[in-house]
Amino acid sequence: MVEELLTAVIAAGVGVVVYVGAAARVVKQYERGLVFRFGRLRDDIRGPGFTVIVPVVDRLRKVNMQIVTLPVPAQEGITRDNVTVRVDAVVYFKVVDPANAIVAVEDYRFAVSQMAQTSLRSIIGKSDLDDLLSNREMLNQGLELMIDSPAVGWGVQIDRVEIKDVSLPETMKRSMARQAEADRERRARVINADAELQASHKLAQAAEVMADQPSALQLRLLQTVVAVAAEKNSTLVLPFPVELLRFLERAAPAPVPAAPVPHEDPAPAGPATEGPGPAAVDDAPDAGRYLEAPPPAPADLAPGEAPPAVEPAPEGAPPPAALDSPAGGDGLYLDAPPPDPDAPPPDPDGPPPDPDGPRG
Repeated sequence: MVEELLTAVIAAGVGVVVYVGAAARVVKQYERGLVFRFGRLRDDIRGPGFTVIVPVVDRLRKVNMQIVTLPVPAQEGITRDNVTVRVDAVVYFKVVDPANAIVAVEDYRFAVSQMAQTSLRSIIGKSDLDDLLSNREMLNQGLELMIDSPAVGWGVQIDRVEIKDVSLPETMKRSMARQAEADRERRARVINADAELQASHKLAQAAEVMADQPSALQLRLLQTVVAVAAEKNSTLVLPFPVELLRFLERAAPAPVPAAPVPHEDPAPAGPATEGPGPAAVDDAPDAGRYLEAPPPAPADLAPGEAPPAVEPAPEGAPPPAALDSPAGGDGLYLDAPPPDPDAPPPDPDGPPPDPDGPRG
């Protein structure tokens, strides 16, 4: 009798252990449990921790409440400005209503993935290429709204949507590279021209200062020579600057002009029979009669301009050649002394005689 009672107790204990093992469930912290009793969803949602269900009658379905990272496959489309691109994105979402996520949609992950792909293709067709490349924040917000609208009924909340990459054809990449290069070259030329303009203004100011101070130009030239000579890899040829000559010319004292000599008009000439006329005759007893004719006027003398002054002969110099007019003659002739009848005949082998006679 005791043995039968002991066997029954052991069998009951084993049954209880099996029942508890079949009915016990553990729900993790990031999960929620849905209990289906004979296929009907019960209202109570099991929280994290230990829970018990009725074996064979109840079934427990766990739902993950973490944020899910869902990559969207690359979608190829044509933008509004007729450029073929491939765009891929990533969707961050989480389940906020476990009952709807299990009951309202068969597979909420697959549903969100398909909705993201469709919305991404729609965004590509509505946007320009420049918007896809530079204005992604606005596109991300639009894409998030397009996916979140149907996902609310599934108990899913879209946390964030990001466009990862935009792939362009190789021809389009080369065209964009040429455009960017041309734009950068244009900006470089504008900046260079602006620099040249500013430099020209500064050089003009420096030229004005050097024009007022010629020595500044010489100092600048010497600085240039020093800068070039520091390399020691070329031959330096330094020409003599004309500005230095001008500087020395300005520094030299100006010559004092000579006082003008008054000029007297000669008296009118007399008739040819009256001899030399009113020309000045030297009455010195040893010099004889000499005629001092006025110097001829230069050909390039302007009308009314006085001829240059003639310096008088120094004291003790021989008198000028005497001019005498023969009787009845119209011109002036040199008055040479008469030949000496007692003089010896000239030597044929010697020097020719002087037509003007011996010079004292």
